Amino acid sequence: MSKKALFIAGGWGGHEPIETSKFIIQEIKKFDIESDLVESLDVMSDLKYLKKYDVILPVWTMGNIDDDNWEIKDSKIGNLQEAISSGIGLAGWHGGMTDAFRDNTNYQFLVGSQFVCHPGNFVDYEVAIIDKDHQSVDGIDNFSVHSEQYFLHIDPSINVIASTKFNKKYHDWIDGVEMPIAYTKKWGKGKVFHCSIGHYLKDFENLNVVKLITQGINWATK
Repeated sequence: MSKKALFIAGGWGGHEPIETSKFIIQEIKKFDIESDLVESLDVMSDLKYLKKYDVILPVWTMGNIDDDNWEIKDSKIGNLQEAISSGIGLAGWHGGMTDAFRDNTNYQFLVGSQFVCHPGNFVDYEVAIIDKDHQSVDGIDNFSVHSEQYFLHIDPSINVIASTKFNKKYHDWIDGVEMPIAYTKKWGKGKVFHCSIGHYLKDFENLNVVKLITQGINWATK
């Protein structure tokens, strides 16, 4: 029986949320995951609807959720957090997941990080595999990428799967700073996976990026 993924795609168009979602939807079929794609945050008001799925993928850069209290019955953030806590997975990439809903700290608590900067914009950088035994990096060695190198504020409880190091080309004071590229965390019974690469469809021309994201989604799926 196929598993079901829900892609909630929209927000700032520069990250090509619909195009990248459709690409990943096709790629995760290899794991027997079928997907629905919605372009509205309204589905987050319906907890019963969210619980139909095995993994939820926010692909919604910036924007806002109209509440900031997970204790409010049927609030959007409350429903999402309750769905994940019940065992449904949460997964995503780049700003679609960790630059969504900037003013909602409860959302950031759930996903485990928040984008703050990408020094130099699009740069060449190295990705080092840290947790070599994790399912999400199966068949992947250290690799190079040309994209935005995300500087994140991170939850110290995350499990870092892959990381990158900044140099002093743009800011002396971040020279040598190590930053997660991919990580996991738990939320109740649910599993959370994030990869910071994936600015737009061109990023997915790098097969290592595609493997990392899709294998991470598969790992997070209930």
